[in-house]
Amino acid sequence: MDGESCIKKAYEFILNSDFEQAIYWFEQAIDAEPENAFFHHTCAVSCARSGKWPKAKQHAETALALDEGNAEYKYHLQVVEAKLLLADADMLLAKVPPKLAEAAELLEQAVRLDPLSFDAFYTLGVLYASQHLYEKAAYHAKEAMRLDPGHSAARRLFADVNRKRRMMRIRINATKRKRNR
Repeated sequence: MDGESCIKKAYEFILNSDFEQAIYWFEQAIDAEPENAFFHHTCAVSCARSGKWPKAKQHAETALALDEGNAEYKYHLQVVEAKLLLADADMLLAKVPPKLAEAAELLEQAVRLDPLSFDAFYTLGVLYASQHLYEKAAYHAKEAMRLDPGHSAARRLFADVNRKRRMMRIRINATKRKRNR
């Protein structure tokens, strides 16, 4: 079977919401035409939608290597890499004790790669708030709200962080006034 026929078959399975079979047929298309960047890209997209991030990264890297000038392939690879960084950061945060500095570094890298990653911005906001870094927390919570204005937890985080920032300013100003008397 040629690559185009396999791609058509894959799209049929996507229309029937059978993503596992779609990935199988994308891979069959790749086997038929391993130098076809589009086939690798479509397989990467389906793998990403199915949460198969390492496999998505592999196909996204291959697609970009085969067609280096393609901005869509480059962006998709960045999104996949950001998602993998977010997963790694979540694992660091789940450790006892959590590795906050390392997780923050991964999350900062993730938001640079994918500036539309709500999860990375929100997680950074929560992480910075837990470290009492309210300016950074407010910035990331605000970005998360910009990406998903209806997300109640992001709105609550932003409000809490702003309240704590105001309280810190009041305390700082109160101690400054006492010293001047």
